Amino acid sequence: MEAIDEQLLFIQVQEGNEEAYKRMFHHFYSPLCEYASQYIEDVESEELVQEFMVFIWEKRKTIVISKSFRSYLFTAIKNRCLNAIRSSRYKEQVHSILYDQLKDQFEDPDYYFINELTEKIHRAIDELPGKQKEVFLLSRFGEKTNTQIAMELEISVKTVEYHITQSLKNLRIKLKDYLPIINFILHL
Repeated sequence: MEAIDEQLLFIQVQEGNEEAYKRMFHHFYSPLCEYASQYIEDVESEELVQEFMVFIWEKRKTIVISKSFRSYLFTAIKNRCLNAIRSSRYKEQVHSILYDQLKDQFEDPDYYFINELTEKIHRAIDELPGKQKEVFLLSRFGEKTNTQIAMELEISVKTVEYHITQSLKNLRIKLKDYLPIINFILHL
């Protein structure tokens, strides 16, 4: 490796000298990759060093170096490696936590089917005509008696019963392919 004045080289890079930048890249790239590979995998270390070299060119005018250029480079690579390790561990922790929370759903083939069925039921209820839907929701999900619904909506109990009957009839038609499964689930 040829001897170069590293401080002068950096000054030339700061001035925008592309030839100086190429010399710097060729002079430091391999040693920085070797150094980084002590902390992270080889493939990652090469990518990290390449990104750092691009960073140097892009920020060349604002970089302030208080020690030698070589020290700056190796310290910066070490810090970037440590940040990459921290980031990787953090991602692994998040992945592990999410996996633990969701693994039962992923491992249960019925989960997807039940979600699909629930979606179809909600869609079928949403498609009920206005008053039918309102009465049905109050009856089944609002847990109100027919008399309470009649009083709340200012209609007769017979009208409430009619709307519930019509709602169930419409839902049976729209969900006919799923009725055996719905009945099975409801009777568990």
